[in-house]
Amino acid sequence: QAHLQESGGGLVQPGGSLRLSCAASGFALSIYNMAWYRQAPGKQRELVAVISNDFVANYVDSVKGRFTISRENAMNMVYLQMNSLKPDDTAVYYCKREGRPAYGVDAWGKGTLVTVSS
Repeated sequence: QAHLQESGGGLVQPGGSLRLSCAASGFALSIYNMAWYRQAPGKQRELVAVISNDFVANYVDSVKGRFTISRENAMNMVYLQMNSLKPDDTAVYYCKREGRPAYGVDAWGKGTLVTVSS
């Protein structure tokens, strides 16, 4: 059974950096596209970044140039490096396995809270 566990959230000042980690287990990470989503208070969950199984990354416009998604299949890990953080980045960040027909459905972690505040 797929399991995703996020870590690395916390309180950071505007302009600071955080690195989120997603530990994957119970499935072969290498065959799936993986993504980070976030949900701010009172808002809908939104896609932040996605990395394909062949390492192509895409980002929502609001984080381009500041965030970097990466993956380390051998370690079953996915990361989100967040730089130049802004108060608007405050949210619960979720790791997601993007479902793939004939292989497996979507899977979500429970999230990690990032708070950007002075």
